[in-house]
Amino acid sequence: MQKLIHRCACFMRVLLAAVAIVAAVPAQAQSYPTRPVRMVVPYPAGGANDIVARLLSPLLIQQLGQSVIIDNRGGGNTLIGSEIVARSAPDGYTLLVVAAGHAINPALYPRLPYDTARDFVPVSLFGDGAYVFVAHPAAGVSSSAELIALAKSKPGQVTYASSSTGNLTHLAAELFNSLAGIKMLHVPYKGGNPAMTDLLGGRVSVFFSTVAVARPHLQSGKIRGLGVTTPKRTPALPNVPTIAESGLPGYAVSGWYGVVAPKGTPKAVIERLHGAIQYALRQPEIKERLLGVGVEAAEVSPAEFGKLIDSDIAKWLKVAKPLNISME
Repeated sequence: MQKLIHRCACFMRVLLAAVAIVAAVPAQAQSYPTRPVRMVVPYPAGGANDIVARLLSPLLIQQLGQSVIIDNRGGGNTLIGSEIVARSAPDGYTLLVVAAGHAINPALYPRLPYDTARDFVPVSLFGDGAYVFVAHPAAGVSSSAELIALAKSKPGQVTYASSSTGNLTHLAAELFNSLAGIKMLHVPYKGGNPAMTDLLGGRVSVFFSTVAVARPHLQSGKIRGLGVTTPKRTPALPNVPTIAESGLPGYAVSGWYGVVAPKGTPKAVIERLHGAIQYALRQPEIKERLLGVGVEAAEVSPAEFGKLIDSDIAKWLKVAKPLNISME
């Protein structure tokens, strides 16, 4: 009988502990946050990541009831800011604003100071940022199909600009090369604006540009839009077809933006942050202002955002490996 009583007592202690843990989860979500939340932007102030984070922060402050501090930690091709967050306490008070380059870095750096897939957990996708494939009129092409035909007739002679070796404007073009079975000549620049300047001057033929940089020149007719990189047309450039529909089926590249947290951040905290961000993204004024920088607000779950990151890591490893690109 004493053994039975002892077992029952043990069972009750375990049961009460489990109940306490379960009860603590919603309580944690309700109490979080109790102090300011820091969003680390691993780029200098003024870049697209910084602009998107600052657009959302006032509504996040409203939803969370605490200050949201934008902390610019540029340098090292995002590695400095990313490592800070990877090494931070997983309590929801230090977050990392990421872009598609977050999933490219594993293909460029054999020895990252963190593991992109394992040291972060997805919180929320902000939106899809389409890139637009643009050409100088002197190239004589007005669609992806025409560009492919030109490149096949002149192997290695059609030049494409990038804003930096190894970034999305470079790898988007190399993915185009691979799927189309062509070889364009890479001309790297130190930023999107210098690349656009040389495209406008006719010193290079084509460029995968951000919508924000390309749009005024498209509107003035100084350059031509061959296609946007996303699977569907972007409201930011409704008259420009996708690359897939203008000559290269299956092509898709998203210059997405989002936020991740250190591994181990409680699920309840992730859900609280995700809900606040999604609320902000649903507001018409936020949607409009994001479109102004070429970003279409997206509503997906943290799990779906995680799948996007994982699929992009695999995609860019496959593209970059044959090129032997290494940033170390």
